[in-house]
Amino acid sequence: MNTGIYVITEIGFVLITLIFFYLLVLEIKKGLSKSSIEPNRQKQIVIRTVIGLVSWTFFVSAWSLSGKMQDFSLFPFNMIPVLAIPLITILIITFYKTFGQILIHIPQQNLIRLQSFRIFVEILLWALFIENLAPIQMTFEGRNFDILSGITAIVIAYLMPRNALPKIILVIWNLACLGLLINIVTVAILSMPTPFRVFTNEPANTIVGQFPISLLPALLVPLAYALHFFSLRQLSLQK
Repeated sequence: MNTGIYVITEIGFVLITLIFFYLLVLEIKKGLSKSSIEPNRQKQIVIRTVIGLVSWTFFVSAWSLSGKMQDFSLFPFNMIPVLAIPLITILIITFYKTFGQILIHIPQQNLIRLQSFRIFVEILLWALFIENLAPIQMTFEGRNFDILSGITAIVIAYLMPRNALPKIILVIWNLACLGLLINIVTVAILSMPTPFRVFTNEPANTIVGQFPISLLPALLVPLAYALHFFSLRQLSLQK
């Protein structure tokens, strides 16, 4: 497994996670600076956000390095923490009143542009398939069309400042890309070696439980749907 391509995918998942979460925190920080939230409170929000992300990353890393996350005899308990905790947390944050005050000061195209990270994720998944570490249905050669989300995000972000897109188009785009995300998450779960497995071709999808590929379901997938939730929340706040 220590081939050159696999090492590149390991580094790739770490770099994508670090870079795009940094960019997200930067956007939140900029939005805070333009809000009416008092400076001490702004500082607290940034610190708590960073501490939360670092703590979650440490937990996921420890959970996957322990081998528990890749032990599918424990399913669904090996995967529930990494799937449920981010979803519940992000839903709470999305509808939190204070976060709404921050969102209205973040340019919508900036959040949408961040979705371009999905292009790199799909390339890395394809590299794992080439190394026979991921099944074909998890790539753009199979049933994974999520690369379209990343590509169209760049186009949408480019057109938005030019007022070339009505609000309904942005809503439809967010919902469609959420659908693509749900599709690949479903395919990934049904490719795992569990009693519910539907895709029986090898290899089974166990690589997502191994560090640092575990950053994909625990951080990068939540980043994708978080950006959609934030974008839709922004649209709902527009007058």
